[in-house]
Amino acid sequence: MRITELFQRGEFVLTAEVGPPKGIELDHLIKDAHEFLKTRVHALNVTDNQSSVMRTGSLATCKVLKDEGLLPIFQITCRDRNRIALQSDVLSAALLGIENLLLLTGDYTTLGDHPQAKPVFDLDSVSLTHAVKRIEEGFDIAGNAIDGVPPKFAKGAVVSPCSDSVDVQLAKMEAKVKAGCEYFQTQGVYEPEKFIKFMEQAKQFGVPVQLGLIIPKNVGMCRYMNANVAGVHVPDDMIEELKADKEKTKAGDTGVEICARLIRECKEYAQGVHIMSLGWENRIPEILDMAGIAPITPQV
Repeated sequence: MRITELFQRGEFVLTAEVGPPKGIELDHLIKDAHEFLKTRVHALNVTDNQSSVMRTGSLATCKVLKDEGLLPIFQITCRDRNRIALQSDVLSAALLGIENLLLLTGDYTTLGDHPQAKPVFDLDSVSLTHAVKRIEEGFDIAGNAIDGVPPKFAKGAVVSPCSDSVDVQLAKMEAKVKAGCEYFQTQGVYEPEKFIKFMEQAKQFGVPVQLGLIIPKNVGMCRYMNANVAGVHVPDDMIEELKADKEKTKAGDTGVEICARLIRECKEYAQGVHIMSLGWENRIPEILDMAGIAPITPQV
């Protein structure tokens, strides 16, 4: 099913992010998905060579998760493929029954484990969204007809509500909506007041937005994000909170409490939550419980 159907029903849509391994052993990922996530999130984003690190492909992993009775979201970036390959992968997703997409420009290759790799960026997230919309209309972006009945997708994108350039983010959001985007997941939010202010302006577009959360593991991680991740800022008082009890932070309890608090403060202004756990999938049920979010019925 397409997760846009859940938004249309008025459900508070919950998603989490899983990263394929640098290899073909998916047993651990599948086990975590069943044990911790199946009754707590509606769908699972599968990252596409996240941070420009070579891993097993997102599309193949999506198919494995779908066969396990889970609902995957195919993240697809413009970094590694030209427009021919991107459109081909979109059609391949439809052939495999993958109906949910998150369309991204992608991190630059110098950030990853193959810094010498040549980036493609033939399209960006806006033009890729347009390409998917054209496929749904029965044509590729060169104007050639698609054979048979065209596929349909839930088309998602990312926005950064805590960016210093709010007007730029709103303009990008508008461009993505005009290109065909139907839902958004935000970059990690640690400043609820900025998120709320952004959402007051973004509601003009009439498109559902999921609050994005990255579980803060420690002070070093927060400082790294402040220095290197555009649109993300962890406030000093939150860093001090992580410093206050090192054993509690090391155990993950402080990060869980912070995420639960952020959900409570922001959920009135969002249509769902997307949690990027970075290996801490087992803490997601606890976060949702503390935030007052009830278990869900698995969607397939």
